[in-house]
Amino acid sequence: MSTAAHRGTSRHRPGRALLLVAVGTVLTTVAGVAACQARPEGDFGPAGVATSAPASPSAAVAGPVPVHDGRPPAAAPVDAPVRLTVPALKLDATVDPVGIDRRSGDFAVPPSVDRVGWYRFGPGFSATTGSIVVAGHVDSAAEGEGAFFRLGALRTDDVITLAGPGERTRTFRVVARERYRKTAIPLGKYFARDGAARLTLITCGGPFDARTRHYRDNVVVTATPQP
Repeated sequence: MSTAAHRGTSRHRPGRALLLVAVGTVLTTVAGVAACQARPEGDFGPAGVATSAPASPSAAVAGPVPVHDGRPPAAAPVDAPVRLTVPALKLDATVDPVGIDRRSGDFAVPPSVDRVGWYRFGPGFSATTGSIVVAGHVDSAAEGEGAFFRLGALRTDDVITLAGPGERTRTFRVVARERYRKTAIPLGKYFARDGAARLTLITCGGPFDARTRHYRDNVVVTATPQP
């Protein structure tokens, strides 16, 4: 994925376009063909079908997306996560705080494909309620596989560790893995500030469209905190 489309911070309320480009792939025609042939490892199932047990109803609260004018909510957390570790994927990635690109309305994922972005207008590292959202690139024409290239291969009970300030860590276990058409992803569900605490990881997946130079779908992994 080219990183040219991922810039800046937020101004607009995240809408349906939030994830259309943000964690997709923008490639030249030649590179696009290559990317299509080398689809992300572990990509799975038809869009809209969960391949593992969904999170409990309390963890799937459909609430309003928290940003309306680009300013963080009054209770915005200051404890940003700094590192994400997923042993099953052999992933150890730096986490950068990100917002919304004011020009495109896209999730402003870090330009470097080996880093991931925490949605800074949502729940933070120590959150006891709501969805801690981390998104990452699936791949790039220039840099190859992204941090979340194999996200679709995660399975129920796989362990994810999030590190925060002062070397504190939180352990999560995967409870659901789903895929949606980018035009149909329920953003309120995954960006909710209420409901049970959970970690939400998002990237692109599904078939690659060489004409639009994007993956068609979003892959979403939900994990719940462990005692």
